[in-house]
Amino acid sequence: MTQDYDFLNFDSLDFDGDDESPADPQEYEPEHRLNGGAALAVVDSDKAVSDYLAGLFAGAVDTASSLSELESRLGLSSQVVILGPSCTEPADLAVVEQWGRTRPNVATILVTSELSTHLLHKALRAGVKDVLSAPIDQSMLIETVERVAESLPGAEQMVRGGETHEAAPLADGEQGRVISIFSTKGGSGKSVTATNLGVVLARRSQKPVVLLDGHMQFGDVAVMLKLQPQHTAMDAIDQLDNMDPSMMERFLTVHEPSGLYVLPAPMEPTFADQISGPQVARLIEAIRGFAGHVLVDLPAIFNEVVLSVIEDSDEIVLVAGLDIPNIKNVKIGLSTLEMLNVPKERLHLVLNRADSKVKLNVSEVERTLGIVAAAHVPSDVVVPISVNKGSPVVISAPKSGVARAFEELAVRFLDGAVAESNPSSGRRKFFG
Repeated sequence: MTQDYDFLNFDSLDFDGDDESPADPQEYEPEHRLNGGAALAVVDSDKAVSDYLAGLFAGAVDTASSLSELESRLGLSSQVVILGPSCTEPADLAVVEQWGRTRPNVATILVTSELSTHLLHKALRAGVKDVLSAPIDQSMLIETVERVAESLPGAEQMVRGGETHEAAPLADGEQGRVISIFSTKGGSGKSVTATNLGVVLARRSQKPVVLLDGHMQFGDVAVMLKLQPQHTAMDAIDQLDNMDPSMMERFLTVHEPSGLYVLPAPMEPTFADQISGPQVARLIEAIRGFAGHVLVDLPAIFNEVVLSVIEDSDEIVLVAGLDIPNIKNVKIGLSTLEMLNVPKERLHLVLNRADSKVKLNVSEVERTLGIVAAAHVPSDVVVPISVNKGSPVVISAPKSGVARAFEELAVRFLDGAVAESNPSSGRRKFFG
């Protein structure tokens, strides 16, 4: 079946019907190898499509017109297979599902000209690791392929932030800790705190760290980390009934400089009305089965979703700016959390722009709020610069006072740190 080439941006290809023989694959040197030494192959019934996709990668890439043709050449080495638009038929997805059971060394990525919710669900259920749709972005495709390659047998180590960490998935029955980042006033630096804290934890933890953008209407996490996600929280919520840790991983976008996994907010603000508190609670529970730490960036409002997340949180990071309106709102927020029976030892106050010359003494603020700040984040121009660059301060300005404050805050949540400082930090429900 003839494909629609527009989605692939085939500006440089000639489709006048010339049947020019392709170059011999032996002429391409060296063979393209991915992270962990995995090989790469492309499958599509239309040779122009498979050749184009293969051409996005340097070196030799195996191509095939069908899954059965490629299967005859599959060996025991790790391999990533890009499935072209022709590989969306039930028979093709059945082969992919069979490979999931019989060929753990093979991982698949689907490239499609038009992505529907139905196709996405079918592909993920069949075991496809990720699905990319029009228009095809070369850098995103390469990043996706490299990320999938890291998950294959033989790729036992992941590079995060320039340091090598051995992958350590959660043990059966183990659940990660939930840390919500909350503020009672917008513009306090909540999302800056969430992204920087997430990056530090991802770099230091041997277990996966996930940042969920809980601001379902106008979330900024993806923008602040300069990500181009293929899936959002809405996609994951649609699959909650079928969710397991392996499927959850497929919905997450990786922040490559740190290894932080991100589940962004929906792209359309109207989707927020379709997401309930119980659904978010189930989503967090699913993520906890995959990640050692689950961070949730919450909006500055007490609504059903926020209360649901707070209920499921092991720790709560409360961010406040050093001005009277912020302090007033934090005081009210603390009173609300107290009425909701949130233990004070679970709260970690972050004073943002703590060195601002606004004639407010930090110790007096702490005394007024009745809580000692866990972190004092200084005022620094590196913060707005990092936000505009889409690179967290701990990466773009690692020697700054801001970065040091976030590093020190993260230490509180590393394995054993919270339990040692909070004797009663065993997880409990706050409501019901």
